[in-house]
Amino acid sequence: MLNLDNTKFSHKNGSQNGPIGIINNGEVVDGQEPAERYAEIEEAVRTILASVGEDPDREGLVRTPHRVAKMYDELLAGYHVDPVKLVNEALFDVEYDEMIIVKDIEFFSMCEHHMLPFYGRAHVAYIPRTKVIGLSKIPRIVEMFARRLQVQERMTRQIADMIEDVLDPLGVAVVVEGSHMCSMMRGVKKEHPRMVTSAMLGSFKENAMTRNEFMDHLRRPGNAL
Repeated sequence: MLNLDNTKFSHKNGSQNGPIGIINNGEVVDGQEPAERYAEIEEAVRTILASVGEDPDREGLVRTPHRVAKMYDELLAGYHVDPVKLVNEALFDVEYDEMIIVKDIEFFSMCEHHMLPFYGRAHVAYIPRTKVIGLSKIPRIVEMFARRLQVQERMTRQIADMIEDVLDPLGVAVVVEGSHMCSMMRGVKKEHPRMVTSAMLGSFKENAMTRNEFMDHLRRPGNAL
C-alpha cells in the first residue's frame, strides 16, 4: 500500500490521462474538464494583471491568461499522476543486495510560499531486500513529487517514503540540492546559495559506513568510475 502522506489517489481521477483529479484537503474529488479548469485560472490571471496596473486586453497580454493556465497544467502535473500506474509493476526479483544509486536527476519545482521555481538535482539510493525497480521509475518518482507546489524538505522525504513503500528495501537514501528563485529574485537576493536536504531510512540511517559510502559516491565526478 503506497503511503503518500495526506494525498490520496484513485485510478478513476488520478490517472495521467483523461480528467484530472483535483486535490482537496487530501482527497481526490471529481476531475474538471480542461476548459473549466483553464477558465478559472485565466480569470484569476486577468485579475492579477489588472491589479498590478496592466491592461489585460492589450495585444501582448490578451493571450497571457490562457498561456499561464496551460503552463500550470504542465508545471503542477504531479498532482495528476497515479503512483500505482507510474510504477506499473516494474518491480523485479533479483539476487542483489548491494547499493543501487541514481545520481544527478534534474528536477524543476514550484515553491509553495511564493509560487516561484526552485530547481536542482536529486540523488537516490536504495539497498534491495528482494526486489529492484526499473531504472526509469526513480526519475519519474522524483518528477511526480517535484511537479507540485512544494517545499524541498517535504519533497525529499516524500521521494524516500514512496521508494520504501514500493520496494520494502533494506534502506533508502535521498539527497536533494536546490536553488530557489524566491531567495534569488526577491528577499535576500543572493544568487548562488544552494539548499541541500536529505532523507535516510533503514540501513542508511542506522549504519554510518553505509551512509558514508553513499556520500562518497556523490562526491565523485559524474564521469568517474
